[in-house]
Amino acid sequence: MALVLLLILLFPLSMARADEAAFIGVNIGTALSNLPSPSQIVSVLKSQRIQHVRLYDADPAILIALANSGIRVTVSVPNDQLLAIGQSNSTAANWISRNVAAHIPAVNITAVAVGSEVLTSLPNAAPLLLSALLFIHSALVAADLHRQIKVSTPHSSSIILDSFPPSQAFFNRSWEPVLTPMLQFLRSTDSFFMLNVYPYYDYMESNGAVPLDYALFRPIPANKEAVDANTLLHYTNVFDAVVDAAYFAMAYLNTTNLTVMVMESGWPHKGDHNEPDATVDNADTYNSNLIRHVLNNTGTPYRPGVPVSTFIYELYDEDERPGPTSERFWGLFNADGVPAYTLQLAGSGVLGNDTTNQTYCVAKDGVDSKTLQAALDWACGPGKAECSALQQGRPCYEPDTVEAHASYAFNSYYHKMGMGAGTCYFNGVADITTTDPSHDACKFLGSDGKSDGFQNGISPAPTNSRTDSGHAHPQDYRIALIFQLTWILLSSLLL
Repeated sequence: MALVLLLILLFPLSMARADEAAFIGVNIGTALSNLPSPSQIVSVLKSQRIQHVRLYDADPAILIALANSGIRVTVSVPNDQLLAIGQSNSTAANWISRNVAAHIPAVNITAVAVGSEVLTSLPNAAPLLLSALLFIHSALVAADLHRQIKVSTPHSSSIILDSFPPSQAFFNRSWEPVLTPMLQFLRSTDSFFMLNVYPYYDYMESNGAVPLDYALFRPIPANKEAVDANTLLHYTNVFDAVVDAAYFAMAYLNTTNLTVMVMESGWPHKGDHNEPDATVDNADTYNSNLIRHVLNNTGTPYRPGVPVSTFIYELYDEDERPGPTSERFWGLFNADGVPAYTLQLAGSGVLGNDTTNQTYCVAKDGVDSKTLQAALDWACGPGKAECSALQQGRPCYEPDTVEAHASYAFNSYYHKMGMGAGTCYFNGVADITTTDPSHDACKFLGSDGKSDGFQNGISPAPTNSRTDSGHAHPQDYRIALIFQLTWILLSSLLL
């Protein structure tokens, strides 16, 4: 077994392609009572510098509006059309002719998603899913579009059983007759394994086993990282663990050279009374950290350096969706194009809806002075905040209180780190405010619309004992993995 696991682990070293950068896209749902016009939708996409979108159908009006925009588009075969396409090659050909070929080359269509979570939401159609994929691909070949347009189908992560540790993950055995040939098809067409990853649901359904910080990409102490005992790989967030579980599940079906593309991931910003963590702050934190994590191109612990391109769920709140309140509040914007919350993404190059030059990080009222002093000491010490203005005789020395000095130091760190989500936390003693805390000659960073700059990644505010970023470069992962592989090989030889 050790030798088999070693061979599986060796594949990522040769498969990682550092020259391919990950991207962030968005899903565009249309279950809105006041749906913006197609031109308004495209205007929002352009203003937010969004270059990748996924449609849940192939709406001709939206496709026409996307013409000549350069935006890369994934169109979808809705589940209610799957049966007809899966039973008829000619129906698939007509679908491609009408919904894809008719819009090429003006619209930059790059993928067709056939169905959505079919195995779990429409299991009776599962036997036709593979034929639908084959028929759609054959139609693209006939139209000479198969080189630029990939074909795949998005899966719910719930088809992966025993997902932690990731190295023990496997697909639901009942779906193997469908998944095995499907993976072979995806591999032969150089496509992607499309996966929906929702740490929100993993957290909600875990009965407290999954910490909120672990779900939100917040920095966690080293001794609280999840460790896969089989691979010795450390996991600092749910997202990476689920993606790696998919890689291992594919490997146990003898597929090791497919890349995971995450088609849906996000966090609701409003929920029912029994959904207390569906909040604006958590949605902001998750999506901001997710976007930064993906664009850093670190990959996952098992596949370091391999991009995990991801589509955020979703562009707009969909007020007509049934179910609990949270179902209607996943959007980055409301129907009027107003941001649901301010993403902390200065300098990221996408989703420029932030107005973070007008936000500040200050100490909370009523916090214990010893706790506040410890956070202040960290900010001005290991955190390397600019605290020289707090020295006696300098502009921000007065008022000489822990709270006032902490506010200045917290804000300095917050702006130095690009106002990233999680950088105004300080063990819960800090808050973000839009009120400028500057006074007299003491000017807080951000009051003039400027910051110290942005670093592409998050250096955490203090948690308990850990003050490093928790992010390693792909090269560091590879070196660590080589040592781990050597240890496993030697162990297997000694047994």
